[in-house]
Amino acid sequence: MGYNFKPCPTHSGFIFARGINLTFNNSRMDYDLKKIISSNRLVGLWRLMTGFQLIYVLAVISLGIAAIAKSGTYFLLRYFVDTFFINQDQRFSPALIGLGFVGLALLQGGFTFISGKFAAQTAEGSVRRLRNYLYDHIQNLSFAYHAQTETGELIQRSTSDVDAIRRFYADQAIGFGRIVLLFVVNFIALAYLNLKLALISIIVVPIIVVISMIFFKRISQAYEAYQEQDATLSTRLQENLTGVQVVKAFARQKYEIQKFEIENWEKFIRGKKLLSMHSMFWPISDIFCGIQLLAGYLIGALMTINGELTIGTYLAYSGLVVWIIFPMRNLGRLIIQMSTGMVSYQRVVEIIKQDREPLDEGDIHPDHGINGEIHFNQVCFEYDTGSEVLKDITFHCKPGQVIALLGSTGSGKTTLVNLLPRFYDYTGGNILLDGIELNRYPRRYLRQQIGIVEQEPFLFSRTIRENIRYGVNKEVTQEEIENAANIAAIHEVIRDFPDGYNTLVGERGVTLSGGQKQRIAIARTLLKNPRILILDDSTSSVDTETEAEIRAAMEKLMQNRTTFIIAHRIQTIMNADLILVMEKGKIVQQGTHEELVHLPGMYREIFNIQTSIELELEKELSSDS
Repeated sequence: MGYNFKPCPTHSGFIFARGINLTFNNSRMDYDLKKIISSNRLVGLWRLMTGFQLIYVLAVISLGIAAIAKSGTYFLLRYFVDTFFINQDQRFSPALIGLGFVGLALLQGGFTFISGKFAAQTAEGSVRRLRNYLYDHIQNLSFAYHAQTETGELIQRSTSDVDAIRRFYADQAIGFGRIVLLFVVNFIALAYLNLKLALISIIVVPIIVVISMIFFKRISQAYEAYQEQDATLSTRLQENLTGVQVVKAFARQKYEIQKFEIENWEKFIRGKKLLSMHSMFWPISDIFCGIQLLAGYLIGALMTINGELTIGTYLAYSGLVVWIIFPMRNLGRLIIQMSTGMVSYQRVVEIIKQDREPLDEGDIHPDHGINGEIHFNQVCFEYDTGSEVLKDITFHCKPGQVIALLGSTGSGKTTLVNLLPRFYDYTGGNILLDGIELNRYPRRYLRQQIGIVEQEPFLFSRTIRENIRYGVNKEVTQEEIENAANIAAIHEVIRDFPDGYNTLVGERGVTLSGGQKQRIAIARTLLKNPRILILDDSTSSVDTETEAEIRAAMEKLMQNRTTFIIAHRIQTIMNADLILVMEKGKIVQQGTHEELVHLPGMYREIFNIQTSIELELEKELSSDS
């Protein structure tokens, strides 16, 4: 599976009930949740309980015993009234009868507690495994999937929908079983007292079931629509919080509030519709159940007056019928609520259905690492069929060379370098790495050999030290961390912080400047010591002085390493061994700086524009001074 789930200490040990030793073992946590996929949602939910099914069945059996104890209370009441009180048959003392009532109550309470405990154990255990699996599964899905799926949607399904499944096991399914058992046990008890009265007392049951099923279908659809809108709202909130600096910089708070209010209003409308359906069910079911209960009391009273029933039997009937009618009323509620759990199951399964990225698929694992010779031969790539993003990309770079990519936004520069670690697989042509087809290398192996500094670096809410050593699959010393920070020109800055390398950074490193975050990301990549470097416009967030420091240090690091640099400033790539000028997914020019600057085309135009801007800036600075 790629993630070795192990039970935590709080779930180890055993539960002992009625002579049965239930041991928690690793098989519960190692169960492959791909097996829960089923077109029948109830079957899928049953499979999701694998490893906990026995104790869940025991929970239901415990409820049955509790229901029998409850019915026994009313039969004991019947005995007390008819035999002991009216007929004066006192073979059993009042104290013994009282102890009988207490014993039955304890029996009912004890098995109700056991049932609740086992149901909670099943719910929490199954859902804990599901959360772990989803967390691991989502991380192992392809880049293409994450590019097409909103973050808020994934969060919603991994939290709210998972919790709905937990409630299904802990409350709704066990509650459904409780109601069914109460109905069966109490109906048998009523039939034993008087079959005619028992049949009269359940006339309303088919009506309640039909009404419940009608509402079940409608509420399922309304709940799914509500959950989808809730996910949309979560996505809106997540995007806004992530880009709060941009929102403030452009003074777009009112615009964002309006957008949020529109989505929030839609959620309100859908929630109102859902609650309206719930509120319609209760009056309808209450009316039918109330009529049935009154009719049963009336008919039972008339039969008692006519001598067909004893007073004790009527009292027992009055108690038993309540435990048939009102549980059936709640059955409708549970059927409706169970629809939310089944909808949530389907939403979670849609994630589980997705195939994981095959990280270890490939037959080439060089023990000595890779040299870094790369050959693109008429490579094409398309995200969607029929719309090519890269077209006939052909170039060759030797080990240790620096390849620079220049072009406008959307020209395909980042897409091109994303093919190297196999974030995406090319759809045409071929890429050779050290003379071997790139697709023959496992993705995991390639990503261990390639270091990437992205255009917008991400820092975790951890210490600077943890962020720098993140991704290094070995123990590293403080000296190695500081050496990488030195090369990235960030060591002195870190030393000036009160806690040094133990300084905590906020989400996305918001306590650091853009240049500081960029240099920490560079240090993180340097510590990895990769054979291939990918720098995606990694000096765009630093000033000219810092860029010069980083470039000087990087030139030392780049020796004997193949490096791809994506940049917009020609000054950054002038020393590259090969410059690729890209436009609309094609290479329109390639060569060294000296070659391209003397040829007509996009490169010379960009060079002339940037040079003239720099000259004008120098003149303005000179005049100001």
